[in-house]
Amino acid sequence: MSEIVPRLSVIIPMHNEASGVSSVLAELIPLAREHVWEVIVVDDYSTDGSWDLVQECAGLNAIRHTRNRGYGAALKTGIRRACGEWVAMMDADGQHDPRELLKLLPHTTDHDLVIGKRDQGGHTPFWRVPGKWLITRLSSFLVRQNIPDLNSGMRIFRRDTIMRYLHLFPDGFSFTTTCTLIFLNRGYSVKFSPIVVQSRQGKSSVTFGTGFDVLLLILRIATLFDPIRVFMPVCSVLLVSGLLWGVPYVLQGQGVSTGALLLVLVGILMFFFGLLVDQVTSLRKERFE
Repeated sequence: MSEIVPRLSVIIPMHNEASGVSSVLAELIPLAREHVWEVIVVDDYSTDGSWDLVQECAGLNAIRHTRNRGYGAALKTGIRRACGEWVAMMDADGQHDPRELLKLLPHTTDHDLVIGKRDQGGHTPFWRVPGKWLITRLSSFLVRQNIPDLNSGMRIFRRDTIMRYLHLFPDGFSFTTTCTLIFLNRGYSVKFSPIVVQSRQGKSSVTFGTGFDVLLLILRIATLFDPIRVFMPVCSVLLVSGLLWGVPYVLQGQGVSTGALLLVLVGILMFFFGLLVDQVTSLRKERFE
């Protein structure tokens, strides 16, 4: 008798989540048995006893990294091991109710990526709100559409689709941001479906430096897939600034301002450099699409 292949593989990345992982698995495993889901927990070298708690649970595939490699690295390990046609990811800190996956699954019929859009109240610390707003607005501009929730940790996607781009994903916390941007930029069908989240159990390891890393990653992904979207605004600002600076000098008969001329020339160079980068990225896309 052939082994039943699960339609959905649920991946839980984990690092020092002893306070929440047991309750998450207690709710997820019975649900997975009922719906024939595969459950994969990837421990990113926890040191607080999380791994021991996971090993006590039956009905899941537990994987442990030999060193701390990062949130994204844990997810990539799980995706490579997954057997399901679809892959779901959720956090081990108690924010996500596994039953919320039942709200997302019906949308997989018509979409390649289904993202759990968190309620507006959320549980984001106040000091992170301005940074999240800026990053979300920048991302929406770069992909030319509104993004209701850029980095929700609960989502479902086609495994074969994400495998094409997995080499582009970072090992850190920017995995979810990269996933959203790539699927939107490459024209895949993305659905944002409301979910309810709870306050996390334990302490978050997200810092100000994490936000800066995400910002750099967004620019990197945009440059890789749509460099014109990055270079054209810079080019336009330089050209307009140079003209606004230099034209009054010319009209007053004072000749050409050296600074204004420099801005115009740099703007022109940026334009042609952007075109060159765009051609290079077009050739690179053919290697994995």
